[in-house]
Amino acid sequence: MLTARGGGHSRAVALLVLALACAGALPAGCGGGSRHTRAQSSTQSTANPLGPTETVSPSPPAVGIHKIRHVVIIMQENRSFDSYFGTYPGADGIPGLAGNPGTVPCVPNPSNGSCVRPYHDTQDRSLGGPHSMSNAEADIDGGKMDGFVGQQQKGIAGCVQTFNPACGNAGGTPDVMGYHDGSDIPNYWTYARDFVLQDHMFESNISWSLPAHLYMVSEWSARCTVKNDPMSCHNAVQNPADPPDYLRRLGVQNPNDPSYAWTDLTYLMHRDGVSWAYYVFKGSEPDCDDDAAMSCAPVGQSAQTPGIWNPLPYFTDVQQDDQLANIQSLSDFFVAAKSGSLPEVSWIVPNGTVSEHPPGLITAGQTYVTGLINAIMQSPDWDSTAIFLAWDDWGGFYDHVPPPQVDQNGYGLRVPAMVISPYARRGFIDHQTLSFDAYTKFIEDDFLNGERLDPRTDGRPDPRPDVREDLPELGDLTADFDFNQAPLAPVILSVDPQTDLLKPAHAARRGRAAVIAGLTPFELQAVARYLGIRPARLRAELRAGVTMRQIARAHGTTLKALYRAVVAARRSRVRR
Repeated sequence: MLTARGGGHSRAVALLVLALACAGALPAGCGGGSRHTRAQSSTQSTANPLGPTETVSPSPPAVGIHKIRHVVIIMQENRSFDSYFGTYPGADGIPGLAGNPGTVPCVPNPSNGSCVRPYHDTQDRSLGGPHSMSNAEADIDGGKMDGFVGQQQKGIAGCVQTFNPACGNAGGTPDVMGYHDGSDIPNYWTYARDFVLQDHMFESNISWSLPAHLYMVSEWSARCTVKNDPMSCHNAVQNPADPPDYLRRLGVQNPNDPSYAWTDLTYLMHRDGVSWAYYVFKGSEPDCDDDAAMSCAPVGQSAQTPGIWNPLPYFTDVQQDDQLANIQSLSDFFVAAKSGSLPEVSWIVPNGTVSEHPPGLITAGQTYVTGLINAIMQSPDWDSTAIFLAWDDWGGFYDHVPPPQVDQNGYGLRVPAMVISPYARRGFIDHQTLSFDAYTKFIEDDFLNGERLDPRTDGRPDPRPDVREDLPELGDLTADFDFNQAPLAPVILSVDPQTDLLKPAHAARRGRAAVIAGLTPFELQAVARYLGIRPARLRAELRAGVTMRQIARAHGTTLKALYRAVVAARRSRVRR
């Protein structure tokens, strides 16, 4: 087989799923439908057996927020705003860099008494830091934002797997202070330029991934003492009940499922007939039951194997409403996008390989996300879709903006976030204070007539501390849209863009070996013949570390053309 570049397993996983979608290998016609119908192009006459012919007028055109008939939330993992957009022009970025006002910060390094300044990190794989509630409080340090290096060093000292690359090395410059720019993550910066970048998006809770995903779907993180009883739930921003796969890893035999008995957004959507799906990418989950650690053994994650990124199966109302089938494999998303049958509300969560959670490669995550967005942009549903792209927590990486405290649970630290839509304000930077609660508020305003997850009004009371969507600090996502503008055209990007990021040496070696080992002698000869060189020369260049993409470019062609040449040679061989 030909690979796009010698990038190893993570790149291959991301490209494999995208190839299936782009090649049309996934069947069409499945997935959730929308309860909203597009306006008919002309009036229709229908025969009424009980009376005269009736003329049905077209539906009035949607206006304002209701031009959005599909909301897709793509949630990635563990990056701070400054780590991805700290030098983005016009954003509230790292002081003293890229024209930003102020002096470049220098964060104390407790190991030697010095300090560490933000630096341009060109490594594709990074370590990050621990990211529990206590780590967040230490990183923030009362608003000084100076605890990141010390917390990373503590995380390394307590790393749970010595040979996991996430454990890293205590020596050298702490990579929590590293940042990336447009030459490293070109697609993400392109989306920011062409659509909307939000530079004050904060994690809803001041904690880790499980509470973040609970907030994403329910506006709360709690622990319930009586199964299926919402009034038995109490606040638990750090330690909500763990899914059984995590309890098994802690040695618990035959663990019970958690009971998330409080009300989540799907309850309101089911009651009002709003279609939804929660798409899960099969693979491993990178976060840890010991969330203060920075690495852990991978745990299987699929639509049938819930975990900390997929909490909805354990919500009482999802079970009672018979909505478990709405939790689906990612392949169903590609089917729905291709056939123009996206649900009104979709959440998409990754696996460990493409999540950007250390030790996952940044480029693998960017490839995966680009493929998702390309699929939506090429869908019949693009003209009525809003994509909300964000990262679930800061992952221990440096950020200079202290988060506002709106209640006992948050907000958490600042994360990258974007709005991508035909009605997004092109090139706009949103400086409003936002959290993931703004996504819920937008969905409620668009599809639920402004209903809220409010125990006083939603018909299913629970003792949550507040109604997050109505907090005065929270901005309004409609400010990121111009519903009167001509819809923006799709921006289809390469899933394998040029980047300055450097892959780990062992991954590069593994990738080069895979390229050579994966080519049969017949394929090698077909490629060499197409390039006009001898097979021995092609083999020597591959062994020397030159990627197939580089070889193609050196001969004035593309990797896709080489692949087509191999396919054509195979077909010719079969005909003979």
